[in-house]
Amino acid sequence: MCEEKKTDSKPANNCEDELKELKKRLKELESELAVKEEELSEYVSHLQRLQADFENYKKQKEKQELELIKNANEKLILNLLDVYEDLERALENQENDGDGLEVIYRKFRDTLRKEGLSEIPAEGEKFDPFLHEAVMVENHDEYDDGIIIEELSRGYRLNDRIIKHSIVKVCKKS
Repeated sequence: MCEEKKTDSKPANNCEDELKELKKRLKELESELAVKEEELSEYVSHLQRLQADFENYKKQKEKQELELIKNANEKLILNLLDVYEDLERALENQENDGDGLEVIYRKFRDTLRKEGLSEIPAEGEKFDPFLHEAVMVENHDEYDDGIIIEELSRGYRLNDRIIKHSIVKVCKKS
């Protein structure tokens, strides 16, 4: 547009005005571009956070499913524990030779152990409220303060989870 070479000052001013307008428009477009690039950067950042959140959610869900599977037998094993303990008491109180009963008891115990059941040690151990439930206290000369004197009912873990606390009598020095 301003390609003509005029010696007249008016057309040169027109070219300068047009050039100023174009420079002004270029700055506006550059500003718009910067704003759009910033918006795009925010969208990309938001998308990355959403993707990371989703990955974390998937990992947490997988972990919960594994935990659920790992402890799925808890209710069954809790119901079987009474039978297990009754069988153990019957063995302790039997008068005649009961090899058959002994074999059944060992198989039962081994099966429960394979499923992840373990006994919580109690007698002679330091009292731990996360593992033991104290129902009695007694001042005892042979034990230190806070040591379990007697296990009244055995406690159990299923894998790493406490499913039944040991019921105990604890030494308490006056």
